[in-house]
Amino acid sequence: MFAASRRVFPGFNLSVGYTLVYLSLIVLIPLAAVIIKSGNLGLAGFWEVVSAPNVVASYKLSFGAALLAGLINALFGLTLAWVLVRYTFPGKRLVDALVDLPFALPTAVTGIALTALYSQNGWVGQYLESLGIKVAFTPLGILIALVFIGLPFVVRTVQPVLEDLETELEEAAASLGASRWQTFRHVVLPILFPAILTGFALAFARAVGEYGSVIFIAGNIPMVSEITPLLIITKLEQYDYEGATAIAVSMLVISLLLLLAINGLQAWTAKRTGRRA
Repeated sequence: MFAASRRVFPGFNLSVGYTLVYLSLIVLIPLAAVIIKSGNLGLAGFWEVVSAPNVVASYKLSFGAALLAGLINALFGLTLAWVLVRYTFPGKRLVDALVDLPFALPTAVTGIALTALYSQNGWVGQYLESLGIKVAFTPLGILIALVFIGLPFVVRTVQPVLEDLETELEEAAASLGASRWQTFRHVVLPILFPAILTGFALAFARAVGEYGSVIFIAGNIPMVSEITPLLIITKLEQYDYEGATAIAVSMLVISLLLLLAINGLQAWTAKRTGRRA
């Protein structure tokens, strides 16, 4: 019994208490307040708000763009992390530092910069316009903004795993006659996959609730380029707090279900590869 009691970390109960209080104040109580406020509408009123055509269109745009941006970032984030870890080239430190630029930039600055770049008269937008490609004030512009802000999440989660990956595994596979693609597919990718999923989940979660960098380039055209966070802000500006919280709760539930599915897939792949995600 004495040995068992010694295994308990000193101050464990106090630490758990502080943790629960902190989580309650920062996370649980605010979320509970939102849910309770939305309950004032009643079930019929709640459904009327969240099933309105413009709200449903904003769900499709926000979650669809966030998922697609996450997939794009998973692919290019893995590629960029691989280049930064496996290759040496002039300006490597600069490129590595630029990866964190979306973290440092205020979201409003990002939105203004992307709008100036891709608007009809922008540096890039004017050439794309001549090709019939319109970026600003379209879902494509929203996608570009979400890819920009989400890329660092994938790179920074995959990079440490790549750095710790033993090259002897790849050399052993090559000595057994495996091609470079076979080595990557059957040896490297299973080890990296939990980290890629983690980066994807972080990028997706950030993209779903993104407002500042998207609001400028989206154009906020109802049924076309209007995102869900903007609808929530609009409801608040109209003093429709119940409507705003109803949309927020529905968005919270959808996001939570998607993240639980991603985390479940991550745990399953980590278990298969014998590594902790």
